[in-house]
Amino acid sequence: MNDITHGMRIRPGSLADAPAILDMLDSAVVWMNERGNTEQWGTTPYSQKPGGVARVERYMTENAPYIAESDGHPVGAMVLDSGPSPLMPIAPAGEPERYVRLLVSDRRYAGLGIGAALLAHAVEETRRAGADLLRVDCWAGGGGELVAFYERNGFTPTSRFLSDSWPGQVLARRIG
Repeated sequence: MNDITHGMRIRPGSLADAPAILDMLDSAVVWMNERGNTEQWGTTPYSQKPGGVARVERYMTENAPYIAESDGHPVGAMVLDSGPSPLMPIAPAGEPERYVRLLVSDRRYAGLGIGAALLAHAVEETRRAGADLLRVDCWAGGGGELVAFYERNGFTPTSRFLSDSWPGQVLARRIG
C-alpha cells in the first residue's frame, strides 16, 4: 500500500471493488455528457452497456487492479496489464511493458490529483515488474484534453488509431 497525500492511499483491488468502479464509470459518463462530450463513452451508463459489468469484473480478476482510497472510500481506480486489449487495433510493444487498461476517478474529487497519483503508482509497478515501458491509450477527440492530461504526467504520444469511429491515441512513458 502506498500513502500518497492528504490521506489518500493506493491498494490492490479485488472483485469486491467492481461495484465502486462501475459507480465511478457511470458518474464519469454523466460528467462528460454534462460537458457536451457524448462521443467518448456515449450516453448509456457504463454499468448498463452490454458487457460493461463483465468487463470490469474481468479487470478485477484477470489483470492488476489498484484502488485509490481516501478515508477508506474508493476515489479512483486503475487497471494494469502486460499489453493492450486484444480488442483494440494496437500492436504489442515488442518488449516487456505495463499497459494502463483503465484509469478513472470519482468525479466528486476531480482535480485533486487522483489520476496523477495512480499513474505514479503505475510507474512504480512497471519498474517493480522489470519493464522499461508504460503505455496507455485514450480518446483523442474533443479538444485533446485527455491526451494533454497524459502528457502532463510524463507520457509522449506515439501513434493514433481509429476503433470504429472512435479516435484514439497511444502514449508511452519510458521508465528508467
